[in-house]
Amino acid sequence: MTNETRLERRLDRLIAHAENPRKAAVVIAAVTTTITLFAGWLMTVTDRDGFPTLGSGLWWAVQTVTTVGYGDHVPTTRPGQITAAVVMLLGIGFVTVITASITGAFISRSRRDDHLERGAPATAEQLRQIDERLARIEAALAKRS
Repeated sequence: MTNETRLERRLDRLIAHAENPRKAAVVIAAVTTTITLFAGWLMTVTDRDGFPTLGSGLWWAVQTVTTVGYGDHVPTTRPGQITAAVVMLLGIGFVTVITASITGAFISRSRRDDHLERGAPATAEQLRQIDERLARIEAALAKRS
């Protein structure tokens, strides 16, 4: 049994909301926008000299989360650089993981739907039930003879 963290449960719920491509796009856009807004604000707090306005922090965050990285705004303080490293990892890792998870869910649903359309093979439990039913039928036929 695994112990899921609150973050894992929230991610599962987030991915579950992506039932179709339109909803998936909304989820991905919401996650990316949230990370970008928070990162832009955080950068103006941690590196006030390099990012004196919220606009400059947001511009940097958009470049960083999307991994474009023009380099026109670069954090100069140690807290700013640590913030940048975290945001880079989130941009590369977290957004990618969310996107891949949603894609995986679509593929899984598609495969499941294909199996249902083609008649999925019987499960072990279904086969056990069929065996039991056949045994009862054979026993009833044997009593008649």
